[in-house]
Amino acid sequence: MSTHLENQIDHFLSQVMQFAENKHEILLGKCQSDVKLTSTQEHLLMLLSEEPTTNARMAETLSVSPAAITKALKKLQDMALIFPTKSKTDDRVVLWNLTEKALPIAQEHAAHHAATLDSYHQLIQKYTTDEQEVIKDFLNRLAEKFK
Repeated sequence: MSTHLENQIDHFLSQVMQFAENKHEILLGKCQSDVKLTSTQEHLLMLLSEEPTTNARMAETLSVSPAAITKALKKLQDMALIFPTKSKTDDRVVLWNLTEKALPIAQEHAAHHAATLDSYHQLIQKYTTDEQEVIKDFLNRLAEKFK
């Protein structure tokens, strides 16, 4: 029995794909920073606000290629938002650090993440606990189809 729900799911996933094209993540609303960066570049700044780290660690964390990270870091360095330092324990290891100029951008990106999660929370609260369990089950089963 077709309820056309499958068409609605297909349409929704197509919208998500279109929205997320060339993006590392999905955040609701608009970025509040005046600095023109990609969401990946903003996410890198947010990661670096937590601690200095290596190119390889960032690539692993974001599940993107080291080459993509290198390209993003080059632009961030050209904009004076990050700078490299050598590891105190191994001179061969380069750690990337935020500049003071980058901190507000990193904080705004973290706030954007929090606002997105809050939007999801507000939306899910419109459903009963039982309905939330059905939604959770559906999402888990749908995610399994992508594996």
